Amino acid sequence: MNCRRMENKILGYVDGRLKESERLEMEKHLATCAACRLRVNEFRAVTVLLDELPVIAPSSAFDIRVHARVAAEPAKQSWWAWFTPSPRVALAASMLVLAMVWVGVRTPEHPAIAEQDLPVVNSGDYDVISSFAPLADLSQAPSDDDDNVDANTVRPM
Repeated sequence: MNCRRMENKILGYVDGRLKESERLEMEKHLATCAACRLRVNEFRAVTVLLDELPVIAPSSAFDIRVHARVAAEPAKQSWWAWFTPSPRVALAASMLVLAMVWVGVRTPEHPAIAEQDLPVVNSGDYDVISSFAPLADLSQAPSDDDDNVDANTVRPM
C-alpha cells in the first residue's frame, strides 16, 4: 500500500473517526508497514499526554470579550458594495464624462493650407501617392560607389 495515502488517514484512525472499511484497510497496512506503525504509536502517545493536561476553564468574562472582539471586526462587504455611490467614485465618474465631452466636442485642427497651394490640393490630376514626379527634382545623395575609387586613379585636388 502507499504510505503517503495512508499517512493522511493516521490521525483519523487514532481518533476513531474512520469508516469501518477504511479502518480495516489501515489495520491491514499497519501489519506490514513499520514506519506507519511508529507514526500511529507517536500520535497515541501525544493523545495520552494531552489527556493528562488539566482542563482550563475560561473566565466568566471570556465569552463577553470574544463577542466584543467579533463585533469590533469590520463586516465583510459584498461585491455589490462597489456600486454604492461615494464621493471619490462620483468625482472620478464626472471627470471621465467631462473628458469624453471635451474630446468629442473639440474640433480637430487641420494644418493651414496656403492660398497659393489650394489649386494644387483641389485639382484631381495631382496625386501625391501615385506620382513621385516632384521628388525627382531633389538633389541626389552621393552614392557609396564614389568613395570606392581605384588606387591607380588620381583625383584632382
